[in-house]
Amino acid sequence: MPRNPYHDGPVSDHFDGTRFFNPGEPDTDRSLSQVLRWRRSVPDNPWPSSIGVMPVVPDTRVQGLRVTMVGHATLLIQLAGLNILTDPVWSDRASPLAFAGPRRVTAPGVKIEDLPPIDAILLSHNHYDHLDIATLKALHERHAPLIVTPLGNDSIVRRHIAAARIEAGDWGDRFAIGPGAEVHIVPATHWSSRGIRDRRMALWGGFMVRAGGRLVYFAGDTGYGTGNIFRAMRARFGPTDVALLPIGAYDPRWFMAAQHTDPEEAIQIVRDLDARAAVGIHWGTFKLTDEPRDDPATRLAAGLAAAGIAQNAFIAMQPADMAEFD
Repeated sequence: MPRNPYHDGPVSDHFDGTRFFNPGEPDTDRSLSQVLRWRRSVPDNPWPSSIGVMPVVPDTRVQGLRVTMVGHATLLIQLAGLNILTDPVWSDRASPLAFAGPRRVTAPGVKIEDLPPIDAILLSHNHYDHLDIATLKALHERHAPLIVTPLGNDSIVRRHIAAARIEAGDWGDRFAIGPGAEVHIVPATHWSSRGIRDRRMALWGGFMVRAGGRLVYFAGDTGYGTGNIFRAMRARFGPTDVALLPIGAYDPRWFMAAQHTDPEEAIQIVRDLDARAAVGIHWGTFKLTDEPRDDPATRLAAGLAAAGIAQNAFIAMQPADMAEFD
């Protein structure tokens, strides 16, 4: 059995001693032949090489709840005086290589030097479009924030940032991130790897943040699967005030459905969570899959209309967009 370089812990209902897995959910592993089948059938729908973004400068602190889109899965959550970043990526490519891999189509909606003081980072998993070492180094030098992440990802970060403040935990674990503020690591249906030999050796997850009487859910990356994880979150935490949900990187469905939600599934998650509002993320910045760039936002709008849900209840945010929630 291969050695896990990231985590050494007891066997559980989602860890076999070497690899993590999604209990009771569709298999996310894909073979080389499946990858080649996908790559042979990629449609001709190129994205624009770049789309203009006018970066914004956030306020230093916000006492209510404001979300600012930086790009892809990177958001600034300002909640009850706290400043929280999710899966921060300011690099030009989502890749281990500086010269190859998916390149940004949209510049970050906030310049890294214009960020307010960052108290905490929520790091969902180790894929390169979510865990970017260059960005984490820059944020550590400027802010030395607390990083909360699922098991094993702490080892990856500490190899590069020895002094990083990190709390690593399992699904179900809770951490304080400020006075009267806590974050819970919750399940996601996804997988992990940084290379070809470490698949599923670090855990993935989402986060429930409770502060100032509000509940905010950041999904990270997830498939819908059976939907059981979302219904369990509703039972455990109560209704969600704002859900930050991935709506892109979903085609072709035969390859992606187990690991990435499409817009219609994201709408179902809103229902499962009994969420009062939602934000569409994980689209339009890096071309990772086959759908046209604007397809996630178009399908989200159509899905909301078909479900009789107000368009402003679930917004597909673009970089530099800000949203206030009462």
